[in-house]
Amino acid sequence: MALKLGLPKGSLQESTFNIFKKAGFNIKASSRSYYPVIDDDEIALTLVRAQEMARYVAEGIFDAGLTGEDWVRESGVSVRVIDKLIYGKQGLRPVRWVLAVPENSPIKTAKNLNGRRIATELLNTTKAYLKKHKVKASVEFSWGATEAKPPYLADAIVELTETGSSLRANKLRIVDTVFESTTVMIANKESWKNKWIQKKLENIMTLLKGALNAEEKVGLKLNVKECDLPRVLNVLPALKRPTVSYLIGQKTSWLAVEVVLDEAKVRNLVPLLKENGAEDIIEYPLNKVIY
Repeated sequence: MALKLGLPKGSLQESTFNIFKKAGFNIKASSRSYYPVIDDDEIALTLVRAQEMARYVAEGIFDAGLTGEDWVRESGVSVRVIDKLIYGKQGLRPVRWVLAVPENSPIKTAKNLNGRRIATELLNTTKAYLKKHKVKASVEFSWGATEAKPPYLADAIVELTETGSSLRANKLRIVDTVFESTTVMIANKESWKNKWIQKKLENIMTLLKGALNAEEKVGLKLNVKECDLPRVLNVLPALKRPTVSYLIGQKTSWLAVEVVLDEAKVRNLVPLLKENGAEDIIEYPLNKVIY
């Protein structure tokens, strides 16, 4: 038996392959292939666009798939959301669908959109947003290059952004966030009733979440004299508490200390640790952190 798993082709493909690799799965795919090879005989992979994933999962073509919350909501189909995996094309944070207008546009709020034309790929969600704000506007599907539509082809757009750099480059101003989205693992509701599939997906998610937990963290090892330990522990952050053990065969009382912490803290922390008596400091990368 094999789990039929859909993975997103396009902007999320490379980051998804990287997360799977850190989780312990090696995936190989040629540029023209939609059927990657994975080093797990219990998984059969297919690449499809994230926009189509929820429909294929709902129809049972796939047992499960990775896609964005936005496309699950946009599709309107019924699937089981197993859990979130917070990563995108450019980083470990949710992405936003934003309402944007030209920098010199008089539009300041959603209320100013009455009678206006809006271009977007996220039709249903945009219409729901306008309904919530009691606004009547024309919403048109955009086949691409949405940022280029204002001001002549549309008065405003609803577009996906991670950093906002593309919008700024096209002289667009964000008016509001329409929807915040992240990657989710979804399952076909009938497939989820199968205990083997359910367990397989839960195991995959444990490894994937562990890989994501480790993305911005590192391990740190150091040695310190027992008399200096309180000073070192006073400045040393950790996920919980540091691991401390005695070094074997030392005439004086030397201790080994090991922690997992945010990578961003290390450059300021290492000099401080050294000042407080730490020696033999080693920083090392992590593949998975399982909470």
